[in-house]
Amino acid sequence: MILAIVGPTGVGKTKLSIELAKKYNAIVINCDAMQVYKNLDIGTAKITEEEKEDIPHFLFDICEVTENYTVYNYQHDLRNLLKKYENKNVIIVGGTGLYLKAALYDYRFNVEDNSNQDNYDNLSNAELYELALKKDSNMNIHPNNRQRLIRFLNKSQVELVEPKLLYDVKFIGLTTNRENLYDIINKRVDKMFKDGLLEEVKKLYKQKNNSQALQTAIGYKELFDYLDNKISLDEAKELIKLHSRRYAKRQYTWFNNQMDVKWFDVDYQNFANTIKEVENYLNSE
Repeated sequence: MILAIVGPTGVGKTKLSIELAKKYNAIVINCDAMQVYKNLDIGTAKITEEEKEDIPHFLFDICEVTENYTVYNYQHDLRNLLKKYENKNVIIVGGTGLYLKAALYDYRFNVEDNSNQDNYDNLSNAELYELALKKDSNMNIHPNNRQRLIRFLNKSQVELVEPKLLYDVKFIGLTTNRENLYDIINKRVDKMFKDGLLEEVKKLYKQKNNSQALQTAIGYKELFDYLDNKISLDEAKELIKLHSRRYAKRQYTWFNNQMDVKWFDVDYQNFANTIKEVENYLNSE
């Protein structure tokens, strides 16, 4: 069985993955673009060793923040793991939809056509950013990184017109109403600061200009602006909350438009009810 647990940031995907992994004796594979990087722990809400409960986890902490890990790399790595553990139950968990689709569907990468490059001189950074979001609402390039935005827009990175699912996968989505989700996100950010997010970011500060990941990761880019004396700490905290909420909204849109997801409304008063509901669904299939 291959199970993909998707949904917006903070909704409870990690918790569900652990419970189902214990139930079905499964391995867990990360599908969060930022959790592949070492030392991005608090800001990405990365699962701890204690939380793993001795369940094998893969594609966490596999590269340095200065390395450029792409959707192409993820496609290669996930498919290799699925081949290696083809006789095991596998749970893929995370909210980076493009990574998941590229790996599980017949998603092909075309070589860039350097003869047909557009330098977009007539557009501002903000306009380039909006174009990039239209091309892929899940992309996470910083709005001021003009060079990378242009390269992204010029790159012919396309899927088939009717992308074919290559594996027998069940897509499970966790959801809650918007007011509750936004409250969860806001409280989660407050907890990150209590857990030492600022200290984590300070340790990475010197590497920020050499790392594309650090320039785009929510929770890090805002605090770099604080450390650069561009904004106050309170402003940085509020921006992290705002950007996290906006990202959650884009995640919903992406998964609803791109994949056949079975959604479950999370019971936060008794999470066991949600686990049981998902198990009943899986056992009935």
